[in-house]
Amino acid sequence: MIKASGKTRVIISNVKPVVEGGLYPAKAVIGDTITFSADVFGDGHDAIAASLYIRNAAVNEVTEVPMVFQINDFWTVEYTFIQTGMHTFWIEGWEDHYTNWKKGLKKKFEAGQDVGVELQIGLSLLEKAAAVLLEQQAAIQNWAERISQADSQAAAVELALDEELATLVYPYRSADIISSSPVYQLEIERKRAAFSTWYELFPRSAAKEPGRHGTFKDVISLLPRVAQMGFDVLYFPPIHPIGEKNRKGKNNSLVATKEDPGSPWAIGNRKGGHKAIHPQLGTLTDFKKLVVAAKGMGIEIAMDIAFQCAPDHPYVKEHPEWFIWRPDGTVQYAENPPKKYEDILPFNFETDDWENLWNELKSVIDYWIDAGVTVFRIDNPHTKAFRFWEWTIGEVRNKHPEVLFLAEAFTRPRVMERLAKAGFNQSYTYFTWRNSKKELEEYLTELTKTEMRYYFRPNFWPNTPDILPPALISGGENAHITRLILAATLSSSYGVYGPVYEFGINTPHGAKEEYVDNEKYEIHHWDWDKYTRIREIMIRINRIRKENPALQSTWNIEFAETSSDQIICYVKVDPVTNNRLIIAVNMDFWNTHSAMVRIPEAMLGLSPGAGYRVHDLLSGDEYHWQGEWQYVELNPYLMPAHIFRIEQ
Repeated sequence: MIKASGKTRVIISNVKPVVEGGLYPAKAVIGDTITFSADVFGDGHDAIAASLYIRNAAVNEVTEVPMVFQINDFWTVEYTFIQTGMHTFWIEGWEDHYTNWKKGLKKKFEAGQDVGVELQIGLSLLEKAAAVLLEQQAAIQNWAERISQADSQAAAVELALDEELATLVYPYRSADIISSSPVYQLEIERKRAAFSTWYELFPRSAAKEPGRHGTFKDVISLLPRVAQMGFDVLYFPPIHPIGEKNRKGKNNSLVATKEDPGSPWAIGNRKGGHKAIHPQLGTLTDFKKLVVAAKGMGIEIAMDIAFQCAPDHPYVKEHPEWFIWRPDGTVQYAENPPKKYEDILPFNFETDDWENLWNELKSVIDYWIDAGVTVFRIDNPHTKAFRFWEWTIGEVRNKHPEVLFLAEAFTRPRVMERLAKAGFNQSYTYFTWRNSKKELEEYLTELTKTEMRYYFRPNFWPNTPDILPPALISGGENAHITRLILAATLSSSYGVYGPVYEFGINTPHGAKEEYVDNEKYEIHHWDWDKYTRIREIMIRINRIRKENPALQSTWNIEFAETSSDQIICYVKVDPVTNNRLIIAVNMDFWNTHSAMVRIPEAMLGLSPGAGYRVHDLLSGDEYHWQGEWQYVELNPYLMPAHIFRIEQ
């Protein structure tokens, strides 16, 4: 026999938001309004009712929210989350006997039939409901008394059909007729998990004086500059001792000189490993002071976690079983054939000592959390075991739910998606290589209109220390400004490898899509006081992001029709504040383009044909618009974009 009651007649299917059948939790942030939906139906033509149930694991309270029928057995309801933490939810459906009775009563009365028996049936239902719903008992009994004492059937029917009474009776249903969906998880995180603005710099290049190794104290002096630019996450490449064996030289040369500092991603030497600090940067105390100073300015320090080792990392001698050894007795270096990375050794995640390896690597993250770090950028997580990340992130966030993880994984789509499901709060994306209007529209539609919306949070980076894309090489200053505006307005999280970006450096290393004289392999000196137009636009765009809630979500984007393939236009709306933006960007870095843009009036809450005023937040200009189609013209040498705010 089946375990469910044979009296259940309702089917519940296609519940959303659900990630991989419920194997992983869906994700949202505090203040998000999530639409829950399901197909709920029963046999025959009887009325159905359905409710969403949400349990907050922290307080173990269950909230019931009645769902609303839409069309074709499709039910939805919206819910706004006000508490972080792991929540569970499920949907229940049942044959709604009270509504069925009301429908029959109304039809028979309107047909002129005697409804005395029907009223008795209704009073019996109310009696049963009052016996169960103790909090509503007195009110339901009062309604029943008024119905039974009505001076006519018409008066009794009017009372029986009252919506206030229906609301009182709604919670009543017999337990043995209720169908329930499986229980699913939904993790609600802090706002920065979805809205963040990253700036990357190398602390060793923070010194103001040429020829000196930068320190954490130098970075502290730069914090006001980073804050003034509007960034709230300051990300460092690894800050640990750098391997001395097989150290890379300038421009990734296999031969290093005594002056070459090496790549920060070649972690570890005789002075320590992943829990140590490069001595020229300062001490642990200096680092903690930096973290505190940054938080005082609204900035979180993002630490790079690169689980790999230089050949002279202490782990290699202490735990040789954690690495792969070749038949000739040499250790296996990192490879991407035909490339070899002789300064880096990968961990062997198939080692028989995997439990100790896992625990030690997790302890690295724990160590830096104790030092005040709450954001981690994970280098190449796709080259480590998925189950390791599921366990590590789960263990860390169970104790420290405020900690965020960004996956730096420029790899295959399914691999990137699995890492997001495994617990990464944000993910690098393919934005770096999506250049045309069509490519961006298709990619954003995939990210925001599919199941990915509930687990994959994109963080758009126009560049990284490893990647100088062709658009920036050929497009110069105009390309840097255009790509910055696109990243900052398409996604609610974006980042830049900062100094080279704001100074417009774009000379490639030969035919490679990477920077020549790469800062990965040498210390740079920057003129931090130098003015650039790119930096000025950075400041402006970051201020616009903070002042306009519509830009603080990725999921609210809708693309508008334009008459030109070189003009992309999209709309973002924040329903809570009624903040409404229309963004138009010229995709051509060299030429002026114009287009007619079809404004989605319904989404923007505009009456068809009504007049309204728009304010360009980039230029300060204002326009009065009326009608569905509007003209825009953008010169990339002046300003490649409009960010219009509706000021109606």
